[in-house]
Amino acid sequence: MDLRESITSQTDVALTLTKHVLQTEAKDSNLVFSPLSIHVVLSLIAAGAKGPTLDQLLSFLKSKSNDQLSSFSSELVSVVFADGSPAGGPRLSFANGVWLDQSLPLKPSFKQVVDNVYKAASKLVDFQNKETNGLIKEVLPPGSVDASTRLIFANALYFKGAWNEAFDASKTKDHDFHLINGSSVKVPFMTSKKKQTVSAYDGFKVLGLPYKQGNDKRRFSMCFFLPDAKDGLPALVEKVSSESGFLERHLPHQPVEVGEFRIPRFKISFGLKASEVLKRLGLVLPFSGGGGLTEMVDSPQGRDLYVSNIFHKSFIEVNEEGTEAAAATSAVIALRSLRIPQTIDFVADHPFLFLIRENATGVVLFIGHDYVLDDDPIPGIEKEVRGLIKEVFFQERLILQPDLYLRFHMNKEKLSVVASCISFFRFLRRPLQIKVGGFKISELKTSFRL
Repeated sequence: MDLRESITSQTDVALTLTKHVLQTEAKDSNLVFSPLSIHVVLSLIAAGAKGPTLDQLLSFLKSKSNDQLSSFSSELVSVVFADGSPAGGPRLSFANGVWLDQSLPLKPSFKQVVDNVYKAASKLVDFQNKETNGLIKEVLPPGSVDASTRLIFANALYFKGAWNEAFDASKTKDHDFHLINGSSVKVPFMTSKKKQTVSAYDGFKVLGLPYKQGNDKRRFSMCFFLPDAKDGLPALVEKVSSESGFLERHLPHQPVEVGEFRIPRFKISFGLKASEVLKRLGLVLPFSGGGGLTEMVDSPQGRDLYVSNIFHKSFIEVNEEGTEAAAATSAVIALRSLRIPQTIDFVADHPFLFLIRENATGVVLFIGHDYVLDDDPIPGIEKEVRGLIKEVFFQERLILQPDLYLRFHMNKEKLSVVASCISFFRFLRRPLQIKVGGFKISELKTSFRL
């Protein structure tokens, strides 16, 4: 399987996750997450697994072997995740961190994968010490780290880019955004009279908005999948996830004249207990503990390791100046769209699907949908994601931009996207007690019930 096939598989898994979360946890609410971040964490877990647990992980990730996963991840880390901001492109940073109990050394083979493939920095800690509970301050739900914790894997994905063609903020006006329940709310819409990359299909339209590109070959863009029907998002997500390669075959490539053109300005915060979603999709063995994670630590205690939780948190802001880098490059197999008229309307005034992708490879970094536009996202999620970025990027020294955390901010000139993914490993012989803390409904307050 080459890189393109691996990316197609990764996209298929991402759309499966999106469909499931939309139909369950995020029904009638907003969603944004990084399937790539979750994919990398699961791949790292697979590198330390064997037997039926490994087989189940490979099957879920649509991969044939750990070598294939490692090859894919190595390409991502070295090529896709390289920071393009010095060359004039989007700022993109990705980092992995491993926190390991001081009593359990990593197996040399697993450490080699951690160090060389995933470029993850590892740190020995004492999980028996109560002070360790502040290891990743303000990031984890209370009670997530206790004396039974033996390993924590964390990664953070940061993206910040400017639109190739910025919107004129003076032309942003409030219009109705129609909700699934038939009501509507007033939200700010951005507009432009310039040509847009749009394709029309049976029942939906697709818009591609490019980011300013750098001097490398990567081309980032944000794509909007807009159903014709105001309540058509669930059916559209079902269609997009129905067959492998559907996404690639329905991306727009030709700029056309637009008639009425409006897309909303929005912010979304999202927190997901990914472990629960994965278990409902059939990935259960890594979480059940059956001696399947024995390839991680060089100790007989490795027989008792299992994954207790995987937490995922994301934040996205889209405004007049900020959005991604898009489809000015060659396309893979493109499905012929319906005949494009002289002008085409694209008015995203009802729930839609969006994603951020790198077009040269086809990697999907972020995916989400907008059900209820709310300019006041969950403040706790953004704070926690910032905390993880500070912890992983700063304390572990995984990247060479020491100003990254300080320069991460939300304003009216950029689009900023951040995702974090954290997984925990505990001993099977200790009772599993999960306190969701910040994931309680009373604390989420808006937008999401996870």
